[in-house]
Amino acid sequence: MRALYREHAGALYAYVLRLVAGDRHQAEDVVQETLLRAWKNASKLDASARSLRPWLVTVARRIVIDGHRGRMSRPRETSPAALEQLPARDELERSLRLMTISDALRDLSDAHREVLVETYFRGRTVNEAAEELGLPPGTVRSRVFYGLRALRNALEERGVTTS
Repeated sequence: MRALYREHAGALYAYVLRLVAGDRHQAEDVVQETLLRAWKNASKLDASARSLRPWLVTVARRIVIDGHRGRMSRPRETSPAALEQLPARDELERSLRLMTISDALRDLSDAHREVLVETYFRGRTVNEAAEELGLPPGTVRSRVFYGLRALRNALEERGVTTS
């Protein structure tokens, strides 16, 4: 193996370096893998052959091709550092706001809560909400008015201000 390395490693490295577009680390890995395969297949190699270099070059070329195919078949790897540069919305504030509103809604009467859910959270008009709840539209309007007042008070008790 030492003689094989001394005789072929330099030329093999130069050849592989051209195949991998100058990527020294990848070229070193390919040469190392090629020589490892030569060592594993030592019993199968023709000792009477004039040179093992053609076999080594073929193996190295196939390793480079297999590596290229492998990289093309899966998404490109990135480091976590790239993710740190992406702007991201902070959802914590929104989540806390929704939790506070949900908690405040529990303080309302069932009648006020159901008209607010229908009109504000489900986006229905007063007439649609009235039809859904089986109430007159005027009752829905009144409950929305007093429900919003009660919700505002419940939110103020929790430290939420309108200013």
